[in-house]
Amino acid sequence: MLEIGNKAPDFCAANQDDVEICSRDLDGKWIVLYFYPKDLTPGCTTEACDFTSSHLEFDDLDAVILGVSPDDTSKHRKFIEKHDLSITLLADTNKKICEDYGVWQLKKFMGKEYMGVVRSTFIISPEGKIAAIWDKVSVRKKKTVKGEKIEILHVNEVKEKLQELQSN
Repeated sequence: MLEIGNKAPDFCAANQDDVEICSRDLDGKWIVLYFYPKDLTPGCTTEACDFTSSHLEFDDLDAVILGVSPDDTSKHRKFIEKHDLSITLLADTNKKICEDYGVWQLKKFMGKEYMGVVRSTFIISPEGKIAAIWDKVSVRKKKTVKGEKIEILHVNEVKEKLQELQSN
């Protein structure tokens, strides 16, 4: 498993427009690389919409948001069009990026075991190192603070961590 401070594994994959995006082309930029199981499913849609609604704030932080799933480019296009997403989605159909980042794992659901993507997010520094990791991400968490239930958005956690990393 990757740890903070490790060199981020290099990657190249086609985006929703069949344009190859490679990590080497993003040298010098902050990268928010998030892995999700499947296009057009409820949790993945919520996460993609949350990143889209915060896209300009990440732009202001000079960060590129890349979503990665094993779905192909045409499924990514449908996902983007249906939900008016403004983020880039990478097609990892051979699961190489997922394996390199350790997110392709054995999962269990209703007594069945299968291989799948464990929802995870990585922040990669401009120097190409892992700066932050979230694994087994809950897109939205409920938390009780001073007797009041609040909703914590994963996208806000990522944004706050990125701001903290940039201020150090």
